[in-house]
Formats: sequence, structure tokens, C-alpha cells
Amino acid sequence: MEEEKKSLNFIEQIIEDDMANGLKRDQIRFRFPPEPNGYLHVGHTKAICINFGLGEKYNAPVNLRFDDTNPEKEEQEFVDSIMKDVEWLGFKWDKVLYASDYFQQLYDWAVQLIKEGKAYVDEQPSEVITEQRKNPSEPGIESPFRNRPVEESLDLFERMKNGEFESGSMSLRAKIDMVSPNMNMRDPVMYRILNKPHHRTGTAWKIYPMYDWAHGESDYIEQISHSLCSLEFENHRPLYNWYLDQVYEEGRVKNKQREFARMNVSYMITSKRKLQRLVAEGVVTGWDDPRMPTISGMRRKGFTPASIRNFIDKVGVAKRENLIEIQLLDFCVREDLNKVAKRVMAVVDPVKLVIENYPEDKEEWLETENNPEQENAGTREVPFSRELYIEREDFKEEANNKFFRLKLGGEVRLKSAYIIKAERVEKDENGEITTIYTTYDEKSKSGSGTEESLRKVKGTLHWVSAKHAIPVEVRIYNQLFTVEQPDAEKDVDFLNFINPESMAIVKGFAEPSLKDVAVGEPLQFQRIGYFTKDQDSTDTNFVFNRTVTLKDSYKPE
Repeated sequence: MEEEKKSLNFIEQIIEDDMANGLKRDQIRFRFPPEPNGYLHVGHTKAICINFGLGEKYNAPVNLRFDDTNPEKEEQEFVDSIMKDVEWLGFKWDKVLYASDYFQQLYDWAVQLIKEGKAYVDEQPSEVITEQRKNPSEPGIESPFRNRPVEESLDLFERMKNGEFESGSMSLRAKIDMVSPNMNMRDPVMYRILNKPHHRTGTAWKIYPMYDWAHGESDYIEQISHSLCSLEFENHRPLYNWYLDQVYEEGRVKNKQREFARMNVSYMITSKRKLQRLVAEGVVTGWDDPRMPTISGMRRKGFTPASIRNFIDKVGVAKRENLIEIQLLDFCVREDLNKVAKRVMAVVDPVKLVIENYPEDKEEWLETENNPEQENAGTREVPFSRELYIEREDFKEEANNKFFRLKLGGEVRLKSAYIIKAERVEKDENGEITTIYTTYDEKSKSGSGTEESLRKVKGTLHWVSAKHAIPVEVRIYNQLFTVEQPDAEKDVDFLNFINPESMAIVKGFAEPSLKDVAVGEPLQFQRIGYFTKDQDSTDTNFVFNRTVTLKDSYKPE
């Protein structure tokens, strides 16, 4: 039992302690509360996995709640994409809820606070309010409206709600402590006037609650036991608790906010505002561009849900922020794809190879394995003929003994086929090889059991039959940025670090079975890397994205 305690992360330990102090297991409830103002990114996967993972561990419900309190930036498109991402990661929510579901209740509670002398309407501009707050080492200046009569604030607040005033002309502020060293407690704004239609409530509301007011009270309404958020909200916790104390009723679950370190991954940015710039300025093709750190971009690039969940598991739940190496993410996807990806043959830098002693009118269908890592993956047949394509880098006219591919006078085995020997080459006017002429050993067919088929040669090459090959567009993706922390320097625009070689498009050939693979299906182009079919593919143009290279020297600690 003691060993199990040691293996708990600090959040699990908090939950265990709460249960030991009277919290019932059936009172445990979590939520994942994204704001629908953009697409989810790799940083969100940590919050998703923590909340839904705890739900699975404690058999507790997890709500998917959209904190939709800012109609200027929120859209149904983002709601839909978030739901798709959470489902794709393999998690199931208990209820889909919205902070906008609680606008009336939040308003009623705000009225209650005004009546109790704990909130007031301020007619000062936001810039003046910010100036009056000063800094943690200097006392704030009280608003001249701080002690206005309750009836006056009640009247103004109702008129704010009715749309009688211009956007930004007034706000409702909580009356807490203008000398608190915690700036969040210096009479925070609870409501602002915003004459903008909301994606769910339309034009029903002219005022909208601020995040700090809506978030904790929404947790309370839903009876969330543990409100888990990133470390940046740690100094918001006293305000979270103060708001909660104003509405809490004895006998109900009193939600508890706890913070964990957010996840920063090298060579990536996770600021929604900066990701929006990448999209708006055409640096990428959209939120789901495979170079983007969004979940939709990672999915399109070929990442699997299992690889991302394993990555989050390896990163762990910590209290201190650090920079996670992108190589760990690549390691996790490579590890999973090795297990699940079908092995196929494609040539991305083709050169023609002719087997001169193979009959011109002959073709064969040869059996080859789908995935040696899976017992039940089975086999398929690939066409073989006299003219093939191989990778240009797999041939040299002359090479030393450490070159285990094809060279003049040398032999290699063609994967699942025959042993061939390079005899001569043909070149164009620039001296570039256009055709490699070879001969084959007819009795060396793989799996035939002949003495010749058992003969060992040092190299094995993948290939594609020229007669049967389908042309493919292959998109080779690299990191979007050239430095580990592109937004670390405040005075330098992060766009200065865009990698001009973040994507290259090459034209190649692939075995005909790739016509029929589904978009998103994980594939291994043998000896090249892991790929997946892109949504841009058509019946005549087959597009494949590189997910990750085949090998890397990186090993996790």
C-alpha cells in the first residue's frame, strides 16, 4: 500500500487526502474547460489527459465545458473542432456544457453581491482602472465610485444589462482589497459591456462575465470537486476562493482549484494569439496545417492518439514548468507507429532500374508482409516486372565496402523479390544517371526455398514496379521554427525564426495498394519513414505527409 502511495502524482495525492478527510468517491467530478476561441494545441493535450485520465482512474464523470464568455473571439467552428479533438484522443465526456448556460445565474449572484455591498458599478475607462491598481509593492487607488449607494449600482447594472450604455463605458467590479499584494484581488472587474452577438445566446445579453467570475462559479454549479488548471492561474486562486465563498451553501461540494505546470515543447509555440497570426499571415495553410502544434495539425500529420497519450504519460504531472524536448514527442509517435503502421513500398527520389534478363512481357505478384511487429497483420501481394523504380541514393557507380546498397558489379536483394546485379548505367547530357541496367538470379526468389534464395547478400532495397506504380506527392515536413523557443525573446518577433525549409514537396512513385488506403491511415514507407495519406488526396492525385523519420538516435531518460 505504501508503494502505491509513492507512485501517485501530487494531484492524485490531493484527491486521496480529500477522500480520507470526508470527500465521497461519488462526489468526485472533473471538467475540461476550453475557451472556444481557437483550435486546441499540444499544450491542451496535457490538461485533457490529466482531467479525463483522472476520470478514468476514479470512475468519475468529466464534463466538457466551454468557457464561452467572450463573443468577440468565439465561434461554433472552434466548438466543433474541440469536440472532435477530445473524441479523437479517445476520451468520453459526461456532459457538454457551456458557461453561457449559466449567464442568468451568474447575473443573479452579481446582483446579490451588489446588495451585500461587495460589488459596485464603475464608470471609469479600463485604462484608468488599470492605472489605479498600481503594482504589488504600491497600494492601489480606490475608484471614486467604490462607495456609491447600493441602489445606484443596482440600477446601473440592470441598465447595463438592458443595453442602455456603450461598450466599455461601465463595468461591475468586486469590492475586495485595493492594497492586496495579489493584484487579482484589487477590485477585479466582474462584468463588462460588450454589444456583440454571442454564438449561442445571440443578442440576448449586452454584458458578459469576466473569466475569473464565470469559471469558478461554473465549477460550483456543476459541483466539480477538483478544478485543475495550469500554473499561470495559481495567483488567481485567492480570487477563485473569494468568489466561491460568496455563493457557497453548506452541504454542497466546495470545489478546489489546484494547478499543474503547463507543457512547453521545444520548437513549438502554444499561444493561440500567435498561432492565429501564423494562419492569418499565410505562414501556414490553416489551423490543421501539419506543421502546426494543434491537435488537428498533428492528426493530419499522422500522429496517433496513443502516441500523444503516451507522450503525456512520459512527461508526467509536475508543479514546475520546464521545456520538453520535441524529440520525446517524435520518439513516442515513432514507437507507436512501429507497432501499428502497415509496411508499404514507395520511392520518393526515383531512378529507373531495368532487369535485362527478365522477360519483357512477364509480371508477377509477390507476397510481402504487412507488419512484422503484428502477429495477425497478414501479407499482401505487390506487382513485379522488368522495369522498376528504386531510390536514387541506393545506387552508386563506385563505393567502398561499407556501402551496402547497389553498385556496379555488386548485388543486392530486392525486398520480397530477387537478387539482382548492377551491370551498367545510362546517363543524360548532364551526366546524371537515368537508367540502371541489371540482371537477376531467377532462382533467388524470396521464400521459394531454393538454395539460391537462401544466399546472403548484404543489402536489401525497396522498389516499385514502373508499370504498376502510382505517382504520389510526398510532403516532407520539418520543424516550423529554427530555434527551440521561438517566442522567448520579447523584443524579437517570433516570425523571424520561421524555418524556410519546414516543408518540401517531392514527386515519387508508390505501389498500387496506396490508392485504396484511407486518409489518416498510418503507413511506413519502408526504409524512408512514417507517412499518412492527406485529406488533399483525390482519385488522381495521391498526397502523403511524412509524420516522422524512421529512426533517431534520441532515447528517453
